[in-house]
Amino acid sequence: MSLEPTASTGSGSCTSGPGNGPLPEFASAQAGAPGTVSLTEAAARHINRYLGRRGKGVGVRLGVKTTGCSGLAYKIEFADEIAPEDIVFEELGVKILVDPKSLPYIDGTELDFAREGLNEGFKFNNPKERDRCGCGESFRV
Repeated sequence: MSLEPTASTGSGSCTSGPGNGPLPEFASAQAGAPGTVSLTEAAARHINRYLGRRGKGVGVRLGVKTTGCSGLAYKIEFADEIAPEDIVFEELGVKILVDPKSLPYIDGTELDFAREGLNEGFKFNNPKERDRCGCGESFRV
């Protein structure tokens, strides 16, 4: 299920936090070019259920940050507002917010929510992922 952008504005900047510096440039990225992100029904159900219990929020924010031995790690958080630079996707009642600097790294990604034994969590199925560190915390495109 592809999520088509419903809004795209600006070209904000994204850094990974103190000491990590800006994200590396992605060779094939075109500034402002919209991409696609997909969402499984399981992920949509979990996000909608959580937002309902929370009683507030506009959706979920996806991104990447520089960290770990392979270089990049996924970020996911529940968002209370849409930032001016966010690219907004919507499907199955879920708004997915992505900053323009992260989109080249997660374009084509499917977000899933899975339960495996006693563990549960979001899983990023990213076709651009070329390598993952041994502990599974970071990846490389």
